[in-house]
Order: sequence, then structure tokens, then C-alpha cells
Amino acid sequence: MSFFDDLPEPPPRPRQPQPVRPEWAGPPSGELPGVVSPLGFVLRGPNAVVALKMVEVFSTGCLLDLVWCVRRSDESDQEWREVMERSFQEPGRPGILIGARLPDGRKAFAGTTTPSMFEGSEEVAGPVLVDWGGAGGSAGDQQAEGSVRYWLWPLPAEGELQIVAKWDDQGLPESTLKVPGDRLATAREEAREYWPV
Repeated sequence: MSFFDDLPEPPPRPRQPQPVRPEWAGPPSGELPGVVSPLGFVLRGPNAVVALKMVEVFSTGCLLDLVWCVRRSDESDQEWREVMERSFQEPGRPGILIGARLPDGRKAFAGTTTPSMFEGSEEVAGPVLVDWGGAGGSAGDQQAEGSVRYWLWPLPAEGELQIVAKWDDQGLPESTLKVPGDRLATAREEAREYWPV
């Protein structure tokens, strides 16, 4: 017989209800997304790129998975240190402007205010482009790189989604990558609930 055999059972704990996250704030919990991949470059220059690796498509919106990279050319050690410092100040998007244009012409911008910053945000019309983490960066003597994810809500019902970017620090003017509507629609059909009702 063990000393601990007589430990009393803890009293039952009441179950707490699962908080409900608004659709605009992030992906639905309990849902496996469909995926559109690979996609391509949103911006591409001689020494810097921004690429959309994939789009995870849920029933209500989508996660955009972006990567960026800068390679060293003829920068002095001091200039390269400044590039790396900027990369780590904003590891998700070091001076990169990111946005999305829906097929109906509406726009969403990353890094702007989100509905939760205001009173009465229960009634959000959208579209909304919310930083969804995943940001990280690394830098060495020859290149600096990072990644970032954004939640876009709502998912366009049909038509082409455009991802728009501009990177002034790297001399990359505004450019657009188009995500075909048929690929988004197929991925949306592939999204599955963890526990179907």
C-alpha cells in the first residue's frame, strides 16, 4: 500500500463555456483549412523579395502566410547592421506595406487599427487584415529574412483576391499578386470541421 493511496479525489470543477471569438478576429477554432499553395512573389527585386507561400482557407476567412528576404550586396558592415536592426525592430514586416483587395474592390491594410480597438466593434463590416502571429526573423552576414501571417476576413465569396505590397526601404514599388478565385473556392470546399455536428 502506498502512502498516497488515501488521497481524496478533488471535487468536480464546473466546465467553463468556450469564449466565442468574432469571425473578423481570427480563424474558427475546430476547423481544418483547405490550402492554396504554392503561390508566388508579391514583390521581387535584385536584393529583396516578399512572397506569399500559401493561403489557409477557412469557412469564414483565410490566413495569408508571407515570407520576406533581403540579401546583402555592396552594403558596408555598418549599412548591413542597419538593415538587420530594422529587420528585428519589425520582424513581421520591416517597413513593408501589405494589403488585400477583394473582388468587389474593398481594401484591407495590415498594421492599421483593428475593430477591437473601438467600442461597439461587435458589428464589423470588414474587410479586416489582422496580424496573426508567426512573425519571426533571422539575419546573418549575407541575408536577413522573416515571416508573418495575417488573417483576412471575410473570405471573398467568389472572384480573385489581390495581395498588394510596397517596400520603400528596398526601393520596391507597389506590386500585386493575384490569387485565383477558383483556387480559393476549391480550398474553401476542402475545409473540414474537427467535430461535425
